[in-house]
Amino acid sequence: MNKDEKKHYDKLSQLGCIVCRREGWGYSPPHIHHIRHGVGLSQRSHFSLAIPLCPNHHQNGGYGIALHAGQKEFERKFGSEVDLLAETLKLIKGNL
Repeated sequence: MNKDEKKHYDKLSQLGCIVCRREGWGYSPPHIHHIRHGVGLSQRSHFSLAIPLCPNHHQNGGYGIALHAGQKEFERKFGSEVDLLAETLKLIKGNL
């Protein structure tokens, strides 16, 4: 991991889960999710195309709660990966 990646991931960690934040639940320690939009099946997107998601919103929360358990339902409830990325980047640029 280079210096720019570490700095960006640190900002994502400070922000906490973007969904919990949006829903008014406060800070939740996040996993870093690299959005899948525009990349191949087994490829990881650039580090700047990542969003912070708590374990439940990332993988553990089940269908409709976790992105990896049902992406279409997750995005219907919480917004697309691209929408969440735009919100994340706006918050980071505004210094959280």
